[in-house]
Amino acid sequence: QVQLVESGGGLVQAGGSLRLSCAASARTFSRYNMGWFRQAPGKEREFVAAITLSGGRTYYADSVKGRFTISKDNAKNAAYLQMNSLKPEDTAVYYCAADASVTPLRSGVPTHWGQGTQVTVSS
Repeated sequence: QVQLVESGGGLVQAGGSLRLSCAASARTFSRYNMGWFRQAPGKEREFVAAITLSGGRTYYADSVKGRFTISKDNAKNAAYLQMNSLKPEDTAVYYCAADASVTPLRSGVPTHWGQGTQVTVSS
């Protein structure tokens, strides 16, 4: 019921920044909690960040706290992931996700997924 399309990935040097965007096709975007996940080569998909319906609460993986910021703009039907101080270990395909409940996002099993966008951080 919701289509998600990520953009903004690319190649960046360590210490640099990227801003990922997630455009959502949804009748009522405000009814969805949003999240970001990533999957690096040879690793399982992991939780990165989540944000509640109106942006009132945010959650972050320990590995990105203080460096990444998730946000949500219900008026624009979009979610974002601002990534600062990027490290080579941040290299992964980043996926946007949505769910009517925040619990599946935090648990890693949201209902809706985007196609992913590649982020590569060089040393």
